[in-house]
Amino acid sequence: MLKPTFCFTARFSCSCDYMNKKFSTHYYLPKFEWVFLHPRFWGTWLGTFFVIILAFVPFRLRDRFAEFIAKRLVKLNNRAKKRAVINLQQCFPEKTEEERFAILEQSYINAGCVMCGFATIMMRSKQYLKKHTLFHNEELIIDLVEQGEKIILFVPHSWAIDYPAVQLASRGLLVAAMVKKQKNSLINWLMNVQRLKYGGRTHERSDGVKPFIKSIREGYLGHYSPDEDHGFEHSVFVPLFGAQKATLSGVGRLAKLSQAKIVPLMPVYNRATGNVEVIVQLPIAPFPSGSEEIDARMMNERIEQFLKSDPSQYMWIMNLLRSRPDGGQNY
Repeated sequence: MLKPTFCFTARFSCSCDYMNKKFSTHYYLPKFEWVFLHPRFWGTWLGTFFVIILAFVPFRLRDRFAEFIAKRLVKLNNRAKKRAVINLQQCFPEKTEEERFAILEQSYINAGCVMCGFATIMMRSKQYLKKHTLFHNEELIIDLVEQGEKIILFVPHSWAIDYPAVQLASRGLLVAAMVKKQKNSLINWLMNVQRLKYGGRTHERSDGVKPFIKSIREGYLGHYSPDEDHGFEHSVFVPLFGAQKATLSGVGRLAKLSQAKIVPLMPVYNRATGNVEVIVQLPIAPFPSGSEEIDARMMNERIEQFLKSDPSQYMWIMNLLRSRPDGGQNY
């Protein structure tokens, strides 16, 4: 539990952050635009209202619907499916095709369950969300904060990736996240309004890392997900399960510049309970190690630890292993 004095200070900071937005321009401010009412966005609004309704449906019924849809979508041979098949083949060459397909099918189901319940973050009460978002080892974060340490949360791309930041903010720990701007401007607005429900900041990737570093230095928890393949220029090749993965090489420099500890954290969806469980690990140490390859490998080892018991929680459809060490591309 957070100490009352700490909670009050953090929440007061949250309120001031919102009151003084007009004086700061180095982070993204969600703003409604009248163009969102244009007919081209009506389909998005319709989908949004449907997901809002699902937020109040019992999770077992919602999950059955998600499973029904997911088992049909996983049979489609689109780009996302092809990326996932390649990713799983390279990461788990020792598994049979049937075993890899089982992981992929369960990953699609987990994705559907999380997406169908996604509006609970915005629509349900703080008490409801606290009850259904369970932290394991949350004290590892609290202790570092109370010691005055700066923190970067290393959050691999699981399907429930947006939950921890919102929940930490609701408990008085403000988070600054680096996010990718959505092509659909209405969806981009809706997602950021939800992410900032209890305060915090979002920085667009296109703005670079300097605003993100500034927020961490100001006391925000940095929410960072560097496990996607960003190409040769910014990466080193190190193992991830059975694959050689192009892994971002600059995380050590980011930690050094922001003087922050790297704390691995991963949210998973528990279909038995309908809860999101956020697993927090001990900080990666020593970090930075002085070697980009060692830093990158230590991050990938933490991903392996998170996924060892349930790899279906991961976004296998993402751009994970596009780059090959020989200079070619997988997709």
